[in-house]
This record gives sequence, C-alpha cells and structure tokens, in this order.
Amino acid sequence: MMKPPTPPDEHARLLQLRALDLLDSNPDERFDRLTRMAQRLFDVPIALVSLVDTDRQWFKSKQGLDAGETPREVSFCGHAILGDETMIIPNAPIDERFCDNPLVVDDPDISFYAGCPVKAPDGSRVGTFCIIDRRPRELSDDDRVMLRDLAKMVEREIASIQLATIDELTGLTNRRGFKIVADQALAACRRAEQPACMLAVDLDRFKEINDRHGHATGDLALMEMAGILKNIYRESDVVARMGGDEFCVLLTGTPMSDLGRPLAILRDRVNNWNAQTRLPFRLEYSAGVAVYDPVRHHDHDALLRDADHDMYHHKRDARRSKSA
Repeated sequence: MMKPPTPPDEHARLLQLRALDLLDSNPDERFDRLTRMAQRLFDVPIALVSLVDTDRQWFKSKQGLDAGETPREVSFCGHAILGDETMIIPNAPIDERFCDNPLVVDDPDISFYAGCPVKAPDGSRVGTFCIIDRRPRELSDDDRVMLRDLAKMVEREIASIQLATIDELTGLTNRRGFKIVADQALAACRRAEQPACMLAVDLDRFKEINDRHGHATGDLALMEMAGILKNIYRESDVVARMGGDEFCVLLTGTPMSDLGRPLAILRDRVNNWNAQTRLPFRLEYSAGVAVYDPVRHHDHDALLRDADHDMYHHKRDARRSKSA
C-alpha cells in the first residue's frame, strides 16, 4: 500500500484548514445537500466532503458511509490533495498503489474512487469532494466537469463561512479567526516542543490621519500596513488585524533569538515605503514581542497581553524621548 506523501505546503495548509473551524463541527445541510446530489447524479453508494487533517481524513459530509473519519495513511483523499486535477482510480483492487489498502480489502470495499481537490480561499488544498463505488467504472468527460462543479460549490460554501473570520478591509485574519488559528498553532507548538513568538503592532498617529485626511485615507493607511506585514512574514505565520489600528503576528517555530531579522525587515520596509510614497501621510508604528512559555501562556490571549505590554513600554519610551 502506498501512503499519501506530505504536500510541500503542509504547515501552511493545516493552518488554513484549522482557520476554517470546520473540523469536528456539526453536520451542515449546505454540504449534505451537495453529497446527496452527487449520489443521485453519479449513481454511487458513497459521496463525501473530506477534510485532510494531520493524521486523519474527517468527513464534513458523508452519504452511504458510517465512519466519521479514517486514518490519513490509508486515505485516497490524501493522494488527491497533492494536485489540482481530479484523481480517478477506476479499479482499485488491481491498482498497485491501493490493492492492499484496508479500505479496498475490507469495508467499504472501494473499487472506484474519484476525488476533486477542495481549496480554501487562499488556494490551499484542504480536502476533496469525492465519490466512491464498490464496482469498477470510468468517469466521462462530462462527469468530470460535473464533479468539478460540485467541488467548486463546496469551495463557495467554505468561502462564505470564512468571511466571518476575515477582516473585510485588509483581507487579514480578524480577531475571531486569529483566536481559532492561534490557539491551535500554540497547542501544536506545545506538543512538538517548538518555540513561538507573538508580535503586537500598533499603527501610531492613526487618529491624526483620519482627522486630517478623512476616513478613506485612514483605511488606505491600514491596507498599506497590512500589505507590508503580509509580505514580510512566512505563509506559516498568522498575520491578523485585531481591530482599529491594531495588528498582531504569531510566528511559530521562531525562537526569540531569530526574531531580530523580521523586526529589522519590518522597520526597513516601512522606512522605504515612507521614503517612496506620494500619499499624504507616513506610516509610523510601535511593536512589542513576547516569547511563548507553555507554563505562563495557557492560550493566545495571555501571550498577546505580554506582547501588548512590551509594545506599550516601547511606545511610552518613544514618547518620552521625543518630549525630552
């Protein structure tokens, strides 16, 4: 049996999957309606919306299957998320990759599988929309298009759900989305004994920009700062707008000793932006950092409070130096 390889973007992919807050959630008629439709359209006994987690595939919607999840190492969907095209296995018992797979040898006796990758709004392949039959068969070109259309409908439903976790102005994760992702990321760091840091960033003199130039210009300042933050940090880091002029970044796998470089890059990027912009304002900010301590920081709020405290300490010192 061939186990599914790990995608090269696995860490970022899992962050996006968890940000959706769909794993282990209750049944949802929006998805169940689509799997029932697939059962009828393709005349198959099993249709699934599968989300591929770290070591399991979990079914957000399932028709014709009792199990709520199966191990990732035996999953067909773990293979399907490696590419953008629909993966089709016409006859699994004679396919050397799957012939001795327990899902083929035993219940649910898979012979035919077709799985179309389902993507999160950022493009990460988080799972599949798949159909399964207990007899060998092929999939026509028209059927392939129909399966892709159903997968796109799943993606649209996921996108509508994610809107509740995205800041509409900047496109960054909002406070609600950050809570979901950050607590899960910190739990993963705790289990793996990996370091993490929290960076708190305030856009200084933001009220002055609004008062002097209007709220549309203030919104532009927020979007420019958000763009700089998104471009600096890795896909595996979580960048969020917490509200107003407040931003934060959770850097996983990053010890305090390595944080100087991204902070220096942030400073240089903002300085370069200020030197080149023709907009009627400058970007000024204050930043603070806290290192994750599993004993003291039981969740992201505790870590963020320490980063905020450090930021306000630097902000106060900067004000004192200007008035001296």
